[in-house]
Formats: sequence, C-alpha cells, structure tokens
Amino acid sequence: MRENRANRRAVALGSAGALVATLLAGAVTAPTASAEALKGTSGTSGADGAFGRSHGKDRAAVGAAIAAARAAKAGIAWKDCPAGWGLEKPIQCGWVKVPLDYTKPYGKQIEIAVDRIGNTGGKDERQGALVYNPGGPGGSGLRFPRRVTTGSLVWAKTAKAYDFVGFDPRGVGKSAPISCVDPQEFVKAPKLDPVPDSEADKRAQRKLAREYAEGCYERSAGMLPHMTTPNTARDLDVIRAALGEKKLNFLGVSYGTYLAAVYGTLFPGHVRRMVADSVVNPSREKIWYQANLDQDIAFETRWKDWQDWVAKNDATFHLGDTRAEVQAKWLALRATAKKDPIGGVVGPAELLSFFQGAPYYDSSWIPVATVFSKYQAGDTQALVDAAAPDLSDTAGNATSENGNAVYTAVECADAKWPTDWKTWDRDNTRLHRDYPFLTWGNAWMNLPCATWPVQQNTPVDVKTGKGLPPVLIVQAERDAATPYGGAVELHKRFKGSRLITEKNAGSHGVTGLVNPCVNDRVDTYLLTGKVDSKDVTCAPHAVPKP
Repeated sequence: MRENRANRRAVALGSAGALVATLLAGAVTAPTASAEALKGTSGTSGADGAFGRSHGKDRAAVGAAIAAARAAKAGIAWKDCPAGWGLEKPIQCGWVKVPLDYTKPYGKQIEIAVDRIGNTGGKDERQGALVYNPGGPGGSGLRFPRRVTTGSLVWAKTAKAYDFVGFDPRGVGKSAPISCVDPQEFVKAPKLDPVPDSEADKRAQRKLAREYAEGCYERSAGMLPHMTTPNTARDLDVIRAALGEKKLNFLGVSYGTYLAAVYGTLFPGHVRRMVADSVVNPSREKIWYQANLDQDIAFETRWKDWQDWVAKNDATFHLGDTRAEVQAKWLALRATAKKDPIGGVVGPAELLSFFQGAPYYDSSWIPVATVFSKYQAGDTQALVDAAAPDLSDTAGNATSENGNAVYTAVECADAKWPTDWKTWDRDNTRLHRDYPFLTWGNAWMNLPCATWPVQQNTPVDVKTGKGLPPVLIVQAERDAATPYGGAVELHKRFKGSRLITEKNAGSHGVTGLVNPCVNDRVDTYLLTGKVDSKDVTCAPHAVPKP
C-alpha cells in the first residue's frame, strides 16, 4: 500500500545458517503439475523454446521450480556487506540469481540482494531463517538484521532461534533497480496542490500522470512487464532454496502481507511459519484500485484520532482543545501554503506528505504535532526542515524515486485499472466530500495505472492450498494504510489462520511495537508453531505521551 515518502527514505524496514551446497531430497518441492513437468527437463541454457512449448499454463510454476533447484545447488556466497550499504558486521550480504521472466527460466537473469545475521542462540536453538518484507511495494528489507545489531528487545527471543534475512525485492534498491524519472526532478518542490480547484487543475494532474507512466517505460521498459507480486513471490521461493531451507519462515508487513498471501497460494506446501502484519485486502475485487479508495476512508478516521489526541494535549501543543480547532488550524496552514509556499518550497502537497505520517504511525504523533506547534508559534523553519526535499541528499532522493517507481510498477501490473477518466473523477470526487485528507493525493499517485504501457494482469485468487500451515495474522483495528477488513478477508481465505486484533489502535505495523499481548503470541508462534485455539483481541499499546 501507499507508503509515505518519509518512511520510504528512512527504510528501517531482513540471516541464514548452514548452506546446502547440493540439492537435498525435498529441499525444493514443486506444485504437483510442475513436478510432473520437470521430469526430463533439460538443464542447459537455450532450452526455453522447448520448455515453453511443453508446459503451457504451468510455465511460470515450472520455471520457478527450475530456478529454485538451481539456487539450492548454488547457495549464497556470503561476504561482509559493501561499505556504502550501512550494514555493520556481523551482518553479511550476498546475491541470488532469479529469472527476469519465469516462463523463460534459462533466459535473462537478475540478481536479488540479500543479507543475514545468524541466530543469537546456540546451534540447538536454531530453527532456520526468518525472511522479511517491510511493504511498499518498493520497500527494502535489508535493514531487518539490524534489529539484532541495534538490540531490539521486541525481537530478542525470536532472534535466538532464527537467522534474520532481508532482501531487496526485484526492482528495488540493489536488486536490478528501476526508475521512472530523474530523482532530483522527482523530489523538487513545490508540487501541484493535490486538491483540484478546476477542470484545468485535473487536466494538469492527468498530464503529469501520463508523462510519469511514459517515463517508467522509457527508463525501465525491460523490467516493467515482470514487476508483479507473483514474480516477487517466486523470487522469494528461490531465496528460500538458496538459503538451504526446505520451508519458508516469513514475516510480511503491509504490502508484505499481500506478498505472503500470494506466496502462500502459489507455494502452500513450502510454508513453515508465516506472520502477516497489517494486511492488504487480498480480494481480487480490491487489488488495487478499490483498495486505495478504501484507504482514503481509513486515513480520514485515523487523522481524526490524531487530532483528538492533539486536542487532549493542548497544554503542550497549543493547537486547540477540540478536534474542530485543530482541523481549522490545519486548513489555515494548508491555505497559507497554497497561496504562498512556506520557505518557497512547502505547498499543500509537501504538507500532505509530511502530515500523513501521523495517521500512519503513532511514533509520528509527537514529531508531527511538535513541528505544527512550532509553526503556529512563528517558527516556519522547523516546518521547512521537516517537509521540504533536501536536494543535497542525492542518495536519499534516489531511494525515494526508486521506491515510488516500484510502487507504481507493481500495483499497475498486478491488476487491471480503470482506463476511463470519468470513473476516477466520479469515485474520487465523491470520496473527497467526506474524506478529504488523502483522497485526491492518493488518486494522482495511482493515476499512471490508467495509462500503463505494459500488460496488466488478473490478480492471484488467494486461497488455502494443500500443506498450508496455520498463518498468524496481526492487525490494528483502526489502521489507516491497510484497513481492518483486509485482515478479516485474509483470515477467511487462509483456513486455520488466527487473527490477533489490537483493539482501538491504529498504528501501521503492529509486530514492531511494544504490546506484550501481541509480542508474546508472535514469539510463541514463531518459536513453537502454536496459535491460540481462537482469535484474540488485545488491548491497545500505550498512546504516545508528550
């Protein structure tokens, strides 16, 4: 789902143990149809022609099995991470080769960057690798092992049993990165006000969206047709095999839950433990157009939660002691920035990018309120520093642009989007009346999908397959980015799953927060495989205190 730009830039969002040099019996198992098709398959390059003629609908599944078998033999050549990656020892880095196109497993290969840190307990405690995806689409998981090096107490018990493994998904960061526009141009400010005042404003935004889609094709045409969640799920299975793991232990947050849902559907027998935290609704009808409209409604709810909290803490922030007063100041700030961008660079679009951190994460409640409070007291520089782009941060800007490119490419290719502007205009105009905080900003971010230059696919029908173990689902009731209905839907589709609901809470990404009711159950599941006999409701984690 839509990740705020600040989060993308500060991606804090995955190590493996003994590697298997040769393919052990059962180390890579294919779906039945694929296993049959694999019999007699040549392992030589140039076999794609015969391969393609032989396997019809199962080509991608067979291609994934071939790639996994190859990766299991090759393993991963772990080394100290490159100096510029910001990953300290004893974290190690490596590469896993995967087919760009799984229907052509002997064709062009791309390299997926992976990293790991070994389990902190003894050999007798080790249960394998825990692989992580932080969301996006477009988020890097390479910082996951730093949960060990930075001493995260929430993950201390799990770290005793598991190597923590992260990776950059295809197209992201170090893994054949894609781009849609020059990064410095991408971050330039101020941008157009997301809320249109006229048809001319809408035409201008439509032109920008169309040009963005064209830019993606111009800069990344070779990758775009293959930037899909099913392909990333296949990459994940190849990574599993390269790690020497017979079955996958996986933690997915936000979009990572949709990756989990698709992986669990395509490779049900390859799952050992799976945690889905803050769930994207996996329904075919929701991916991705309707899911984004649902998000607009949820963001408005959580925005009001934050305003209520700010009002309760008026003695600290002086922004008003009612939600209405806080909202009035927000609208006044927005109007001021629209008329004359603050510091010449912070207009309504930049304000939205910064302020949406508050409905996303409780950890942003105090920082956002503090900056807002300083502005009201006459300190405009604090707002400029927080919300304006830093053109000197070329590395961060490249990360932001790449994250946005991957987000767009995956969501546009995963599913068919409306191509008729009237549909977009009708739906977003209607939603904006009652849910104005995010609606139009979200619409313009996704509008390139209306003119996407490569094939758009039919989403995977997420369901329970043979061998899928109980999946643990964790969800905050008032999550803005991934509304609660998504967790309920995945729970229905994955038989035997268990749902932990954090009641009256809304921070995105529950498993990283301190809430013993949640933390203890996640630890128990990952360490023993046990889930509660029924679904669980937990009290909320502590609200931030100024």
